[in-house]
Amino acid sequence: MMIAYLDQQQQRRLVPDAEPEASGVPSAAESPDGDAALLRVMELHVAPGDACAAAADFGGMVRSSPAVALRPATASDVAQVIRLAASSQRLTVAARGNGHSVAGQAMAGGGVVLDMRAVGPASMELVRVGGAAYADVSGGALWEEVLDWGVKNYRLSPVSWTDYLDLTVGGTLSNGGISGQAFKHGPQISNVAEMEIVTGDGDCHVCSPCILPDLFYAVLGGLGQFGVITRARIPMQPSPLMVKWIRVVYERFEEYAADAEYLVNRPESDSFDYVEGFAFVNSAEDPVNGWASVPVPPGSGFDPSRIPPESGPVLYCLEVALHYDHLLDDNVDRRVGEMMRPLRYTRGLEFAADVGYVEFLARVKRAEEEARANGSWAAPHPWLNLLVSARDIAGFDREVFKGILRHGIGGPMLVYPMLRSKWDARTSVAVPESDIFYLVALLRFSKPYPEGPPAEELVAQNRRIVDCCRSNGYDFKLYLPHYKTETEWAHHFGDDWPRFVERKSRYDPTALLSPGQKIFSRRAHESPL
Repeated sequence: MMIAYLDQQQQRRLVPDAEPEASGVPSAAESPDGDAALLRVMELHVAPGDACAAAADFGGMVRSSPAVALRPATASDVAQVIRLAASSQRLTVAARGNGHSVAGQAMAGGGVVLDMRAVGPASMELVRVGGAAYADVSGGALWEEVLDWGVKNYRLSPVSWTDYLDLTVGGTLSNGGISGQAFKHGPQISNVAEMEIVTGDGDCHVCSPCILPDLFYAVLGGLGQFGVITRARIPMQPSPLMVKWIRVVYERFEEYAADAEYLVNRPESDSFDYVEGFAFVNSAEDPVNGWASVPVPPGSGFDPSRIPPESGPVLYCLEVALHYDHLLDDNVDRRVGEMMRPLRYTRGLEFAADVGYVEFLARVKRAEEEARANGSWAAPHPWLNLLVSARDIAGFDREVFKGILRHGIGGPMLVYPMLRSKWDARTSVAVPESDIFYLVALLRFSKPYPEGPPAEELVAQNRRIVDCCRSNGYDFKLYLPHYKTETEWAHHFGDDWPRFVERKSRYDPTALLSPGQKIFSRRAHESPL
C-alpha cells in the first residue's frame, strides 16, 4: 500500500467542494485531531477528481463529499484503511463499485470512500473443486468483465445475472442481484460459493456456507453493513451458444400474471431459462413506454389493429428466452411451441429473435447507448424497486400501473414473478412473505429539466406509490431500500431486525461501514484500559 503523509492544506485540496454533512459527520478539516492525523496517512493512489466522483452516484439525487477517496489494490489495503478508521473517533468507510446506487448508499460524507474498481478484473482465476468450476473474481469486477473472461477463455459463465452488466460483483451480492433467471436459479446471492470479507474491525476472513457461515449469509444482501467483499467465488456452467428471445402482448393483467406464474412454476427441466415482463403504455405516441418498446429485434413492426378498442391505458409484455445450441438438432422451436401454446396472449402480437447468448445478456447496453446520446443517462434517476406479493400484485396493477403511472415513466416498468423458495432465508435480504412475489422496477430515464419533468416531481410520485402500498396493506418490500429512520428500517426487516442488529454489533461494532445507507450511527472507538 502506498501511503503518503499530507499536510492539512494538501488534504483540503483533495475535496475542494466538501461541505458539512447534515448527518453530523465532520469533514476532514473539522475532524478531531486524531481523525485528521489518520486521514493524512490514508492516501492510496489518489487521482484528481476521485473525491468529486465519489460525492455523486447514478441516481443524481444526493451529493455527499468524502474527506478522501482511495484506490485499494488488495484486500490488505482495504483492511488497513478500515483498521485505521476503526481506531478513530468518527471516521466512516464506504465501498463504491461502479457508482450505480441511486440514493447515496455508497457515499461517506466526511469519511473515506474505497473505489473497489481498483481491485478489478485483473484478479480472475478459474478454480475447479470436485469436478465443479468456479470463478474467483474481485469484488470490484464488473459482471460484464466476468462474462467476457469466462466465455472467451473457458466457454463458461455464471447462471444468474442482473439485466445491466456494468455493476460490480460486490455491489450486487450486497443487495441481491435479480434478473429473469432468478425464478430458476435464484438471485445472485444464491449463486456464490465463497467470499473474502474485510469486516468492520479490519480483519480479513474467508467464509462460505461451511466456514464462518453466519458472516457469509450476513454479507449476502447485507447492504454493505457487515463487511467489504474483496473476492467472490462464483459457480460457472458451460455457456450457452444461442438464445431464442420471445415477447408476447397481453391486454389483461390477470391473464399476464397467471401465465407468468405458470411458467416460473414449471419443472426446471422443462422450462424457459429466462422469464421477465413489463407494463407499457397503450399508445403509439410514446417511443420509450409505448408500442415501440415491445418488438424484438427493435424496430420491428407493431400491429395495433390486434388490440381491441376497449383495452385500457396500459398493456403488458411477457418476455421469455430459451438457450439452445444451433450446431445441434436442439428442437428449440418445438420446445418453445409446447410451452407457449397454453398461454393467453394476444395472437398476432408475437415477436421473436435468435441471438447469441452474450448478445442477449448485453441487451441493455443498447439502451444505455441511446440514453447517453439523448442526455437522459446524465439526468437524475429517481428509480423505485419493489418486491410485491403475488396476493397483492393485481391491486398494485389497478392502483399504480393503471392509475398513478398510466402515462408511463419515461423508462421501463418491469413486473415479473419470482419464487421465494429460491431465496435463502439465512441471508440478510428482506423479501415478502408469499411463496411468489413480483419485482416491480420503475426505471426512469427522463431527460434533464426543463426538457423533462423536475426530479422532485418524480420523487413525490415514488412516495405516492409507496404510500399506496402501505395504505392498502400490501405485503411488499423495497428492493435496494433506502430509509432515513431506525423505525423504518426495523419495519423493513420485520422479525429479522434483531438478527440484523446483532450481526452489526458482531461484525462492525463501531458502525463505520456503509454510512450512506443511514441504518446505524457511527459509534466512537473504545480504547482498552
